[in-house]
Amino acid sequence: MAKNRSELVAEVAEKAGTTQTAVNGVLDALFDVFSSSVKSGEKITIPGWLAVERTERAARTGRNPQTGETIQIAAGHSVKLTAGSKLKAAASQ
Repeated sequence: MAKNRSELVAEVAEKAGTTQTAVNGVLDALFDVFSSSVKSGEKITIPGWLAVERTERAARTGRNPQTGETIQIAAGHSVKLTAGSKLKAAASQ
């Protein structure tokens, strides 16, 4: 069972007593802040709920699954999401 963005927006708008357009605007702004913060290497923490941070991945050796040939995988970045205590508690109920 999963919710898509439009279902999430509708539910939040109903609970907050506001319009779906306003909620969509807030979500767009929130994701813009997440993107720019992660891009600049800042960690975002919402205590009890989640933390989002950029992580470094070292260069490593891999294998081409079709040929078995050894290949070099370049260093890069990834994103780490960590659930907070309230979110973990909600998942265990």
